[in-house]
Amino acid sequence: MSVESGKKGNNGVFPPDSLEVKGTKDYLPREQLIRESIASVMRSSFMKYGYGPVETSILEHYEVAASKYAGGAEILKETYKLRDQGGRDLCLRYELTFKLGKLIAMNQNLKMPFKRYEIGKVFRDGPVRPGRLREFTQCDADIVGVNGVVADAELIRMTFDIFDQLGLDVSVHVNDRKLLFDIFNHCSIPHELHAETALALDKLVKFGEEIVRSELAQRGIHEASADKLMSLLKEGLLAGNYKERLEFFNHILSEDKYSEGIRELLELFRLLEHFGPSRDVVFLPTLARGLSYYTGPMWEVYAKEGGSSITSSLAGGGRYDGMVAHFAGGNKVIPATGMTFGLDVVYAVLEERKFEGFTAMLPHVPSVLIVPLKTLDDCLGMADELRRRGISCDIAFEKSIGKSFEYADRNSIPYVIVVGARELETGKITLHDMDSGKEQILSIAEAAETLMPAARRA
Repeated sequence: MSVESGKKGNNGVFPPDSLEVKGTKDYLPREQLIRESIASVMRSSFMKYGYGPVETSILEHYEVAASKYAGGAEILKETYKLRDQGGRDLCLRYELTFKLGKLIAMNQNLKMPFKRYEIGKVFRDGPVRPGRLREFTQCDADIVGVNGVVADAELIRMTFDIFDQLGLDVSVHVNDRKLLFDIFNHCSIPHELHAETALALDKLVKFGEEIVRSELAQRGIHEASADKLMSLLKEGLLAGNYKERLEFFNHILSEDKYSEGIRELLELFRLLEHFGPSRDVVFLPTLARGLSYYTGPMWEVYAKEGGSSITSSLAGGGRYDGMVAHFAGGNKVIPATGMTFGLDVVYAVLEERKFEGFTAMLPHVPSVLIVPLKTLDDCLGMADELRRRGISCDIAFEKSIGKSFEYADRNSIPYVIVVGARELETGKITLHDMDSGKEQILSIAEAAETLMPAARRA
């Protein structure tokens, strides 16, 4: 925040409530340990499914980020723009997907299929609400070079794997951009307005039908077409399960053959049955997803438990077969699909649930606090030995034994080692279990063996 913003107090000091930029958040160690544990679940799952890590730059040429297949004009309203000292127009990345398209374009010798994940900060100057910040962390996984919807099915299967580990019961809503555009055609919406219509329809769940109708009118959609579209989508939602809904739309669009979008969704559901136990995957014909680059199956993930103030999706994705070729050049279609998990919104939902079922996964940092009773020099060596064994530990340099135990309790440190003159004489230490209150007299090597399970959890 600048001095010119007038937020300083009379004494020239910034009031604490003026220091944080709106839409950003700082995290203290306990909070950040939870965030890193969430990211660790995602990272290990990505690797388990064969995705390798990449890292891309936060800064981007504005012209690249503003191109049609990088997300379209709608996202540019929320893009943070800047200019460097060389006069170049730059921006902060607003997502990680188009960065992958650029990465492939600059490394066209990569062997396909190429599976990558990336976890990093992105920035959008949009509305702030629970679970939605302006600086937030996305966790992306993408597959480039696989044409069939089996790649989409694998991503959805991985989604359930990840949220099972996080202790969240979720529902996946799916649709297909090809089917959506077929519905638009049926409603006499001009082809050149299909993307605009999808952008408006994407606001249906969040803002309701009245807002969507207003946007459709602003985007040049005739009222009769809007009426037909909303009526058709409502009727489709009443059709029952995914097969009945797809049959409904097939009957409306073409009685004698399935459209490509319907075929893709039928195949997606069929493949998901082979990935394991049946899960909560719902065909939702109103699902549009706002970014303009989607070309086929697309989906969003929501927490199933009621009573949450978090209305945002926890994850989402879809197929985008045009983007990579756009950056790479040439007319060849390079198939790609992927999804993103919102670390911040997942954290917010877990926080609402007081991290129930998740806190047991958290590491203890440190695992043990060493309290020297006029034995600091010897404790330095003990700490060094424990750390060499992979055990995180801290030393209470200037605290009394009472204050040390208070510190350990307040910071959820599971063990305390007290080292006084008696311990040095006997070659033993006293290991206190902060949870049970039990004490053990052990050698430092024996203590290390006892602490190893805690270290492995960390």
